[in-house]
Amino acid sequence: MEADRKAMSNQVNVPADLSFQSRTTYRIRNKVIYCLDGARIGIQYETFFAGEPCEIFHCVLESKSFLEKMIMIEHTLPFFLPVRELESDLLSSNSIKFIDHLEEILQAYIDRREQVRLIKELYGNQIGELFHSLPYNMIEFVLEDFECKVTISIRYSDLLQTLPSQARVLAWPLRSAKKISTRSSSASAAQPVPFHLSYAEEALKTLCLPEAYADIVLELPHALKRILSSRDSD
Repeated sequence: MEADRKAMSNQVNVPADLSFQSRTTYRIRNKVIYCLDGARIGIQYETFFAGEPCEIFHCVLESKSFLEKMIMIEHTLPFFLPVRELESDLLSSNSIKFIDHLEEILQAYIDRREQVRLIKELYGNQIGELFHSLPYNMIEFVLEDFECKVTISIRYSDLLQTLPSQARVLAWPLRSAKKISTRSSSASAAQPVPFHLSYAEEALKTLCLPEAYADIVLELPHALKRILSSRDSD
């Protein structure tokens, strides 16, 4: 732990105005590290979205002696993030890497969560249903104010990601819409046949969710018109 402290002291500047004058304090990017009593250190993680502060999280690490590995003895971190897995994989061998990696995971989680909050705030009247996992690495929602019902499903394969690794956007023609194919049997024609919106999937994988949503909705009426007209002419 002493080696870690020395390494951290070489990377940071100690703030001039310390909240805890009796404690050695370091600031590294968006986290503050406190040297507590005994062989303990406390980490305060500050998170942001669009330049504005969000939540603050804390954890305390302890080592019984210089010969024993560090462990996490308390924290306010979200229970659904893989904190214990990180502790097992990294903390015993490289406490600095553990601290930094946890910062990245927390910030990415906040970023994904706030993107969803923003689209609900801005476009909630257009979204019929919205579901997500606790860490926001799986998000699904439905758009219903168009000629087709549009289902959007995005996945993040890594909890460090703020842009989806997978995106699936399907448009489901409403039953009142024109028959999609004159060659379809009567049984199959009774069921809506969905089609992919590739432009929307690309937008979701390259833009943050609020920007991608705006682009998708702006182009959606034209895209649906082109696709439905093309299928009706088959």
